[in-house]
Amino acid sequence: MLSVLGFPKVGRHRRLVIAIGIDTLGTGTWLPVSLLYFLRVTPLDLVQVGLAISIASAVGLPATVLVGQAVDRYGSKRVMQAGNLLQLVGFAAHPFANSFFAVTLVIGLTALGRSAFWGTYGPLITTACPPNERERWFGLLGAIRNAGFAVGGLLGGVVTTMDSPLAYQAAVLVNALTFLAAFVIMAGIEVAEGQPSEDDTDLGTGGWRTVLLDRGYRWLIGSGFCYAMSTMVLSVAVPVYVVEVLDLPGWISGAAFVINTVMVSLGQGIAINSMTGSVRSRIIVFAAALSAFSYLALWGAGLMAPWAAAAAILAAVVVYTLGEMTADPVLEALSVGAPPSGLRGRYVAVYQLSWAIAYTIAPGLYAWLLSRGSLATWGTLAAIALTGAVFCLPMQRSLPLAGTRVTRSESAPEAA
Repeated sequence: MLSVLGFPKVGRHRRLVIAIGIDTLGTGTWLPVSLLYFLRVTPLDLVQVGLAISIASAVGLPATVLVGQAVDRYGSKRVMQAGNLLQLVGFAAHPFANSFFAVTLVIGLTALGRSAFWGTYGPLITTACPPNERERWFGLLGAIRNAGFAVGGLLGGVVTTMDSPLAYQAAVLVNALTFLAAFVIMAGIEVAEGQPSEDDTDLGTGGWRTVLLDRGYRWLIGSGFCYAMSTMVLSVAVPVYVVEVLDLPGWISGAAFVINTVMVSLGQGIAINSMTGSVRSRIIVFAAALSAFSYLALWGAGLMAPWAAAAAILAAVVVYTLGEMTADPVLEALSVGAPPSGLRGRYVAVYQLSWAIAYTIAPGLYAWLLSRGSLATWGTLAAIALTGAVFCLPMQRSLPLAGTRVTRSESAPEAA
């Protein structure tokens, strides 16, 4: 089945795939109910819960840097398992959190655990999987995460429909158990931590100074930041645009989410196979162009009759998703494949920090842009996407891996 969808053979990496899938299923179940949980089972009001979440989330930003350093010192597998335990403890403590301080503390523990996950996700895949099939592996695990979030979202929807304290507590328990299961499964994964990959030229010296002075990687971070801003469009900007700005039925934004989920889950591997032989930096440019085109199509939907606008929005989501399927695995592979193995944790930490900043900025920026009008919204988003494409030009010159071609075998990367 996986080969039909264009994904690599799982083989001895079955445990890694299962662990990522279980982790994502638990998180996907929790996200739709997280805010409602604290409103239903604690005496806190909406403002207090929102403040607690904001404070706890802020903890995750500096923690990303610490995670990167820990990965280089202790290995990605151990740090990811530590993240599993932090989230297990955090969610197991949820039923006992009834004050503002306690709620902030348990959310903070889970936020630290998620920082550990994202700081180790890329390095772990890099050390566990063939170096010249990284796009395919990131595509496979990205599709599994997408499907896990979708199924988890449906389960979360059942919980919110039941809307009882018992149902919310059951969701917390299930989520805690998923992190326990992921920890146990991860224990059996064998990775060559601390060993140079086939495409590594050195183990890396110089610590954070080396990371910050790497010009090619800075261009990659800039391009990745622009893409990260785009990843928030479907969940933040599109629903508000559809319902509030265009006054269209809410099912359209729901259908957009379904289209995105199905395309990524079933088509990601096929999309990666179609990239084989293409230069990585040029793939990112093409993906950015797809994103920009989808934003212009969304702007154009505001000039149409309601039925035509609905069709244009869904068509734009198809183009948007193609851009996502094209850019995501290549950027992920570059972010973990370009650094020397001895500093990979620190490099990836800086890359992930740029994503965290994008996720912090995007909701407020999109809300402000939508208040300024459709052209301001989609024109700005198109400009951000194209800026990410522009960053690829100097990146290809100063980051050698960006100028190589996507491969499907374990042979050496082919230069452009």
